[in-house]
Amino acid sequence: MIIIAGPCSIESKDITYLIADKLRKISDSLGLEIIFKASFDKANRSSIDSYRSVGIEDGRFLVRNIFKYVKRLGMRTTTDIHEPWQADVISDYIDIIQIPAFLCRQTDLLVAAAKTGRAVNVKKGQFLSPEEMSNVVDKLNSAGCKDIYLTERGTFFGYGRLVNDMTSILTMKSFGFPVIFDATHSVQRPGILGSSTGGNREFVEPLAKAATAVGADGLFFEVHPEPEKALSDGPNTLRLDEFEGVLERVLRHYDKS
Repeated sequence: MIIIAGPCSIESKDITYLIADKLRKISDSLGLEIIFKASFDKANRSSIDSYRSVGIEDGRFLVRNIFKYVKRLGMRTTTDIHEPWQADVISDYIDIIQIPAFLCRQTDLLVAAAKTGRAVNVKKGQFLSPEEMSNVVDKLNSAGCKDIYLTERGTFFGYGRLVNDMTSILTMKSFGFPVIFDATHSVQRPGILGSSTGGNREFVEPLAKAATAVGADGLFFEVHPEPEKALSDGPNTLRLDEFEGVLERVLRHYDKS
């Protein structure tokens, strides 16, 4: 089981280190690998005033040091990119490059990520059928990437609502690559708060159990010490001190065979 977890965005060195340290302890306690995730930029925000993280230009030193710290803890790392030039900038200290859902069809972005030689995790757009993700796989393969992850993160159901089609996981697994279920972004309520996105945190665990039972190869979670104070994605983020218990209950549904 692939577990990807971390804060939505880098808010500060101290909070990010705290989360990484706790995830390392959970990894040791449960005997499974947790891949650390944090975003240096959140380009797709509801409002011009929304927090976007530290950025890669002004925050490059901080971003590099944070991911180097996480790697010293013995954890693999992942972050998302929004423009092709960012792939080379972060590839030295990131193990898996993540492509955001709204950018999953951007050919130049996919090619740039593939050419780094790193693994690439692509989130399926909320607007895209699972069958269409085969074209994403073809783009990555054509640029030399063979280490691919595909992530399901919900489908638009009218305005301000996402639903989950668990057959999407099975369809994408047929392409021959691991499929991850993004349990926290799947419970978002896009734009429901007007200038920000809402969410239903209480549905994260049930949906993660369902995805695991149906055959997902991995799970993705955003966690924070105080989700109510998180600068981005707080309503759908899990509380850090409850995360180990959530994982324990969810993994009971995982059949290693």
